[in-house]
Amino acid sequence: MVQNLWDPSAASQLKGGLEELVYRSNLLGRDRRVCNWGGGNTSSKMIVKDFRGRDVKVMYVKGSGSDLATMKAHNFTGLRMDDIHPLFERDDMSDEEMVAYLAHCMIDAKHPRASIETLLHAFLPFKHVDHTHPDAIISICCADNGRQIAEEIFGDRFVWVPYIRPGFKLSKMIAEGVLANPKAELVLMEKHGLVTWGETAEACYEQTIRIINEAEAYIEARVDNAKLFGGQKHAPLPAETRRKIAAEVMPAVRGAVSGDKKMILAFDDEDDVLTFVGGADAPELSQVGAACPDHLVHTKVVPLFVDWTPDANDVEGLKQKLIDGIAAYKEQYKAYFERNKNEGDVMFEAAPRVILIPGVGMINTGKSKAMANVSGALYHRAIAVMRGAAALGKFVSLSENESYNVEYWPLELYKLTLAPPEAEFSRQVAFITGGAGGIGSETARRLAAEGAHVVLADLNLEGAQKVAEELNAKYGEGRALAVKMDVTKESEVQAAYKEAALYYGGVDILVNNAGLATSSPFEETSLDEWNLNMNVLGTGYFLVAREAFKVMKEQNTGGSMIFVGSKNSVYAGKNATAYSAAKALEVHLARCIAAEGGPLGIRVNSVLPDAVLQGSAIWNSAWRNERAAAYGIEPDQLEEYYRKRTTLLVNIYPRDIAEAIAFFASSKAAKTTGCMLTVDGGVPAAFTR
Repeated sequence: MVQNLWDPSAASQLKGGLEELVYRSNLLGRDRRVCNWGGGNTSSKMIVKDFRGRDVKVMYVKGSGSDLATMKAHNFTGLRMDDIHPLFERDDMSDEEMVAYLAHCMIDAKHPRASIETLLHAFLPFKHVDHTHPDAIISICCADNGRQIAEEIFGDRFVWVPYIRPGFKLSKMIAEGVLANPKAELVLMEKHGLVTWGETAEACYEQTIRIINEAEAYIEARVDNAKLFGGQKHAPLPAETRRKIAAEVMPAVRGAVSGDKKMILAFDDEDDVLTFVGGADAPELSQVGAACPDHLVHTKVVPLFVDWTPDANDVEGLKQKLIDGIAAYKEQYKAYFERNKNEGDVMFEAAPRVILIPGVGMINTGKSKAMANVSGALYHRAIAVMRGAAALGKFVSLSENESYNVEYWPLELYKLTLAPPEAEFSRQVAFITGGAGGIGSETARRLAAEGAHVVLADLNLEGAQKVAEELNAKYGEGRALAVKMDVTKESEVQAAYKEAALYYGGVDILVNNAGLATSSPFEETSLDEWNLNMNVLGTGYFLVAREAFKVMKEQNTGGSMIFVGSKNSVYAGKNATAYSAAKALEVHLARCIAAEGGPLGIRVNSVLPDAVLQGSAIWNSAWRNERAAAYGIEPDQLEEYYRKRTTLLVNIYPRDIAEAIAFFASSKAAKTTGCMLTVDGGVPAAFTR
């Protein structure tokens, strides 16, 4: 049952009016069984002072593009009720007229555009109104016998309105239905949702929860888990097996769904998903249509259901079915668009947003990890609705044309325009070794600032997690992932890429940056010291690049690798034979990979820094003392020594290296590969020649 979250103690601290509306809205949005992500709307009517100090009756309603769970006061729009009231006398009004008219009713031009369903709230003669999309209610509204079920549950306390797209007509239809039924406590919107109301914010909220729970109790008494979704046809594979399979197929899926625009993926194997994809009726049930109009922009009309018998030994067979299924889905979506398009419509990416795999789970796609997660979250709600509707009767949805006209509805698409514009590295995943260090962490910040998702791989997991937490706090949950990895251990490198594939779908940018440094005269260089440098800076860079190459080839969308070499890659450093030789190996390895990667669109370039002391674990180790001794100076004199050694008389910082890495990874360097770029302030002895 849905919990009543109203806290009288917390509510007593509110100053009424708009604060109560925010509180009520957040409570409704907190439980996704009550309201979808980004969906639903709430309102309160109150008296406020206008700019001249006059008392004015105003309705505050959710602004377009916000989410009930997180919205604040500035996400609501205030509209003068005296300006809205005359609209009720009209017979009809186009969407464009309605939007323009409501803009004139706003008490503050800085407020967001009012919700699509503003007039629904305005036309109802109640102080507080909630419009939500509860699973239990939509189960009734999407059952073929939904109206009869509603009569059994609610008697004469409800108003039923047939499906029409939100707007003026629906708003007036709801208001007229409520006015015609003095006993009405709720409105059921066919294939859509619920409307409730109250004279106080608390009463309105409690009415919403009570109605939902009445419906849920009725449904749960009729659910037969043994027969759910036609009964189990395919049992879930073991958790470790299905996640291993998902990690193996996701780069191929990512390549298949990306096309002109790359997509970020998410994997989901929650119990409800596994129950659904394993059901005998799931292949047909999943293709009926969306469970709620609000889902359509993020889930499309239907998911891709893969006809595959779960078999841990048939991963290649699954991969081929996924590739073929995605190609067929794209063609079907293009045909759907052509059948229904209106003048001026521009087709979205044709790839599926939801991919269902028996025994394994669900893969979701989106322009970001956040949007992939949204499509997944909404499909959880769709599964819950299908579960309820199938227990009551037969699940039904919008017609194809009705679905299209919501998916490509200008008022719905307006919400998408409120998202930040895409940047240079949007839709891309960067895998950064040494991610906890100075150069690695600064590179992560630089790429994330322009839209990248980043995987921070480091032996120092705690340090990598700290950087990931910083980026997630700044750019949103899911933008960064920390993984523990020793670059010298093949199994750990492979496991790290599997983890990245499972989390994001693959990798587009590799920053081969993990490192160490040692210093000793040549004759005192031990075999252990030599092997240490070769293992980390040679073998480590090879292993990391090889696995990235495999993923990029599987995706078939190109890619960029940037090796962080050193001035010593081209300069014979004094008392640094092992380090310099290994650094020279790195840049030649990069050129070799560039030669093989070119036909695949995989670019490989190197950045050669020098003396990046700030934030460096290397320079805070014995290396600082060793290099100072080699130059006959004190360790604290190194920064100034290195500055004076440069032609430009400058020190080099991690952000300088990050800038060079970002250049090579960007579209500005799209036609550059096998190149070395020095970022050392100009050390003549290291000039490439």
